[in-house]
This record gives sequence, structure tokens and C-alpha cells, in this order.
Amino acid sequence: MAHIMLVEDDERLATLTAQFLQSNEFEVTIVNDGAEAVEAIITKQPDIVILDIMLPNQDGFSICRAVRPHYNGPVLFLTAKDSDFDQVKGLEIGADDYVIKPVEPYVLLARLNALLRRSFSKKEALDSLVLGQLRIDKADRAVYLADQEVELTSYEFDLLWALASNAGETQSREYIYKHVVGREYDGLDRSVDVRISRLRKKLGDSPEQPFRLITVWGKGYLCSKSAWE
Repeated sequence: MAHIMLVEDDERLATLTAQFLQSNEFEVTIVNDGAEAVEAIITKQPDIVILDIMLPNQDGFSICRAVRPHYNGPVLFLTAKDSDFDQVKGLEIGADDYVIKPVEPYVLLARLNALLRRSFSKKEALDSLVLGQLRIDKADRAVYLADQEVELTSYEFDLLWALASNAGETQSREYIYKHVVGREYDGLDRSVDVRISRLRKKLGDSPEQPFRLITVWGKGYLCSKSAWE
């Protein structure tokens, strides 16, 4: 079930849109205030974002600019602003699609599914990655550091892949639990923290002052791009 974050200040429209998407087997989170959207998107890392432009406290353009360094998923602008200038601007700052209100629900659904197919295909196409002396082969589920194979459990491999494939970006605990562990984070479970600690030992990271797998307090974890030379 793909997770959609709907950033829309019209509560009635947001509710109707969410109900339609939920009836088509999407999980939907609604954010009504522009000022809350940036943190919500970066923290929750939804599969796709539907973003209005005219929002209270922070407009959709500035939200898109702010999240793009930290969020790789598709962004679809759904807005009443129908000028060519706004459409070009939205696409140039990082949106993947621009849909003008009002839109037929099934047209919106088709646009969302098309974006999600491209997004998932892109992720699946990535079958290996290299960060300095760290090499991860997804097909063989093998990890090498300075040409030496590192023995990891299946859980540790999935956790390292989730962090390394998004190197330089903080991955929230909520995202890790959902996409690696396979359940929602309850705020108390520390199993991911334990696995991170074990990964650090196996990958030559410092337990006291980690520089490869970094704890971002109150946010989650970040895999450094430059600490593997």
C-alpha cells in the first residue's frame, strides 16, 4: 500500500480526496498547514506527495524547494494556479507533475499511478552502489569494504541498503521501521538502534563518534557520502 502525503488547506477537499484515494488502496496522510509540511515530508518519507501551492504560512513552491535535498519521491502539484508561468516554475523547482484543479478523481489516480510506477522502477533498477571503498551488491546481497567482504545478517543488509541508497539524507525511524522492519514505529522499539550499533562495528565506524552511520538526534540516521574513502 503506497503512502501519499496530501498537503491541502481546504479541509473538505482534502477529506474527499483522501477518501477516494483510500478507497483505491492508498494510505493517506493529510497536512493542512504549509509550515508543517516540510518536516512532515522529510520525517515520514511518503511514497508520493500531492502538494497545493496556495497554503497558509508557507507556499507549495517553497515547500518543494525545501524538501528536494532530503526527499527523492515524486511530487505532484495539485493547484488552482493555472498559468503557464506557475506550471513551468513548479516543474523547474523539482515537481514531477502539475495538475490543475478541478480534476476528475480517476484522472488524478492515473497520474499518481504513473508517477509511482516510474519511481518504483527507478528504485528497482538500482542493483548496486559504490561509496568510496564501500560497495553493495543488491542482487547477491553482498557488502565489500576496501575489497574485503563484510558478513551481514539479512536485516543488517536491508538496513544498510536503505541508508546507503539515500546517502547524505536523513532517514527517519518511522521510514526505517516501515520500509525495513515492516511495521510502524511505536516510539519505544530500539531494535534498529541495536542493528545500527552492530553495523558500525562491522563497517569500522566509531561507536563513540560515528562518522559513517550518523545519528541525527530527534530525526533518525544518515549514511555519510564522503566517509568511506
